[in-house]
Amino acid sequence: MTKLLHFVAISALIASAGYAYSIKYDTLYYAEQVAKLKSKVQREREAIAVLQAEWQYLDRPDRLQAAADHHLDLQALKIQQLARLSDLPNRPTREDEIGRKLEALGLLEPTATPKDKSNQARIPSTQTPNR
Repeated sequence: MTKLLHFVAISALIASAGYAYSIKYDTLYYAEQVAKLKSKVQREREAIAVLQAEWQYLDRPDRLQAAADHHLDLQALKIQQLARLSDLPNRPTREDEIGRKLEALGLLEPTATPKDKSNQARIPSTQTPNR
């Protein structure tokens, strides 16, 4: 009986040691994955910083002006092209185009609905009706 108890205890000890080692190696694996992801995030941040610097370089006003002059053939602004806000015409009134179409189709006319026979049903009230 004691031999069996010793065998069970030693087996439990070996199983728990194996489980502890598996947890240890899983933890090391996940720690390595986290380190790889952190380095990848840092590389991506550096790449974003480089792209932002390139964009700022390409977005310089003097470079854009030279490109616009070369490719767009823009003319100089004339004084006659300027206007005050008061010189602009008023915005036209907005019309209900969908309503006009429905009206033309005759769909806006009142419809015949069945009437409720009880008078209480048509009167909205917060009080309960007396019975």
